[in-house]
Amino acid sequence: MKIAFIDVVHDSIKTSFIKLGWEVLEWFDLSRDELKENLLEIDGIILRSRIKMDADLLQYAKKLRFIGRPGAGLENIDCAYCQEKGIKVFRSPEGNRDALAEHAMGMLLMLLNNLKRADNEVREGVWRREENRGHELMGKTVGIIGYGYMGEAFAKRLTGFQVKLIAHDKYKKGFGKGVVKEVSLEELKLSADIISLHVPLTDETIGMVGEGFLSSLSGPVYLINTARGPLVQTKPLIDALHSGKVLGACLDVFEQESSSFEKVHEMKKSMRELRACNSVLLSPHIAGWTHQSKEKMAKFLIEKITAEFGNH
Repeated sequence: MKIAFIDVVHDSIKTSFIKLGWEVLEWFDLSRDELKENLLEIDGIILRSRIKMDADLLQYAKKLRFIGRPGAGLENIDCAYCQEKGIKVFRSPEGNRDALAEHAMGMLLMLLNNLKRADNEVREGVWRREENRGHELMGKTVGIIGYGYMGEAFAKRLTGFQVKLIAHDKYKKGFGKGVVKEVSLEELKLSADIISLHVPLTDETIGMVGEGFLSSLSGPVYLINTARGPLVQTKPLIDALHSGKVLGACLDVFEQESSSFEKVHEMKKSMRELRACNSVLLSPHIAGWTHQSKEKMAKFLIEKITAEFGNH
């Protein structure tokens, strides 16, 4: 088995494959065109998000048997093409769900209690207590959109805060299990004080939080997005922040983010306006990006791949 590593990942994946007698090739710097020239004899690919694995590229991988991605999102892999060609696609969302849930929890508490602003002010010698009076999480209704690994992990973190938990998942039923109340999207938008997004990026979910979504909310909300940036349209969000329809936002991902997640294109006016909003907390796509999650994502991925191909 020849396995091509397109991105740098945890060393344990490489080590495990070598122990199986597989040949490991590190193609961290190969361009898309260079990959086309070298994929013919490859049995497996390990990647994160540097290069999009679409049909145009995958057609050159005539022997390809699997693609493995440490993490959750598969939007950079043409899964339909892989299914058609019998190429197995593995991911490991179990590995970073806890890190993401903790990050979302931390951002929410920081936003509700004005901790970023208060910290900056105290460092500058400004002492404003009344202006930084916060809001308690207890008693609020938290609406979770998407109840997969990430949504469920976030819900579990919230159970100790005496909040009302509601969740909507278009493709799942019977998931509440006494932790959350399953509701329609319409009911969630009418009831939630806080909305957290945990859906994958697909043609269906791109831009789902836009002017129409925000205008249909019954009251002002706090918004959390630790999933994928293009779920939320930046300009309507900024308008909603200015109007008070959105009281604040925790954003770990951005509409203007590159497909590799390594940078944000800041030339757009809307991104500059977002950065200027005091009621917004920002982080550089690091929810789920802990030292522990890197190891756990690798562990789960290794287990899945070797269970399927370990005897080859």
